[in-house]
Amino acid sequence: MRTNLRFARLEATTVQRAERAVRSWVWPERTLLRQFLQFSGVGALGTAVQYLVLIALVSGCSLPNVRAAVAAFLAGASVNYVLNYRWTFRSRKTHRETAAKFLMVALVGLLFTAGIMAVLGDGLGLHYLWAQGVATGCVLLWTFSCNRQWTFRERQD
Repeated sequence: MRTNLRFARLEATTVQRAERAVRSWVWPERTLLRQFLQFSGVGALGTAVQYLVLIALVSGCSLPNVRAAVAAFLAGASVNYVLNYRWTFRSRKTHRETAAKFLMVALVGLLFTAGIMAVLGDGLGLHYLWAQGVATGCVLLWTFSCNRQWTFRERQD
């Protein structure tokens, strides 16, 4: 009887370990891939907010395009910042440490987008949607890396 009980415990712990291993392999906690997917999802939501605010301000409030675009950019960036701070990177840093860095990364990303669009679209004649797709992919990787390694990186004591 003791042998059966010992075997049952061994089997249960082996199964539990195997389940944990599979779970951590399939969807590991806090891995680079998981953070990147979360960052991408947050970015998609922030972009949706940006477009909704833009449309509302131009169509509903008759605000000039440039003013509406700036307000929409700030609204989308705010959504991105809060969700990345809380969810993607689970930062414990103060907003004083992270908010300005996040905005700086976003603004440099905007400049990169403009540069890539100018080179690929205007310079090489690539269709603007293809050029925007390349720019989005490049800027996504760059902003993720900067935010992970600089904006939200936890101090190593």
